[in-house]
Amino acid sequence: MALHATSSRDSVRAAAEGEPEWAGDASRRPAAFYSAVFAQIEEVGWERLVSGKGDGGVSCLVFRILDDQGRNHLLEITLPMNYPSSPPCLVADVPYLPELQWSKGSRLKDVVCQFQEHLKILQDYWSIMDDIDKVLWVVDPTKPTFAMSHRRIALDKKFHENLSTVLDFALPPPPSVNIEDDEQVDCGICYAKHLPIDDELGTHSGGTTDYTCENPSCSRAFHSVCLRDWLRAITTTRQYVKMINTQEAKTIFLPLPYELVSFDVLFGNCPYCSDPVAVKITDR
Repeated sequence: MALHATSSRDSVRAAAEGEPEWAGDASRRPAAFYSAVFAQIEEVGWERLVSGKGDGGVSCLVFRILDDQGRNHLLEITLPMNYPSSPPCLVADVPYLPELQWSKGSRLKDVVCQFQEHLKILQDYWSIMDDIDKVLWVVDPTKPTFAMSHRRIALDKKFHENLSTVLDFALPPPPSVNIEDDEQVDCGICYAKHLPIDDELGTHSGGTTDYTCENPSCSRAFHSVCLRDWLRAITTTRQYVKMINTQEAKTIFLPLPYELVSFDVLFGNCPYCSDPVAVKITDR
């Protein structure tokens, strides 16, 4: 909650004047230090001061700064014991902090001015991130802050359309994936190049991607083991089985599971483009 200028001023002054007697001179700074800090806060504006704490309420000051788009930012300024000979330490809700230009004659208003210039540099960046949050399906972070510089986006067949909308630029189609290239590609399900080395995987242990979607605009590569397990978890997956009786054999189309002699093939849809895929079962 924002504090009024008068309450911030009064609370900081009260903290500076209310140092307990048992604290001793070692815990306090010279009286001139407090007077100088109060004067510098006055230059910045008491209405911007959110809080002050530590060492009489002036060793750690938090100011509220508005950027050009009206976004609120909290700038925490910690004053070292030998301030202003040494520069203050900054903490703020930005992806990276500015490189503070400081001299012995610098004041708090210089810190605030440099931070405001830094915010101007970040305006375009935050505008792009806002557009991504509005247009795309962001799964992480669920509550992004100004300091976060990443977005995890759910991909589907409309991803290129959405990204083109955000960037206002026509993107080329996804490149074809050739699993015979020297450089192996990641599996579209487990996101790893190689399966783990495990005796339970049999001949697939440590293997690379060995299945590619036949849709040329997709061509996503998979481990057949991963694709098989993924298809088994989907209720729409189908498997051809052969139903044997005493007189004749009938081939029918049944959902999983079905404990009869099968053709060892699962039929479903690609996780990325939804085109038909089929993968052989190797461990009935």
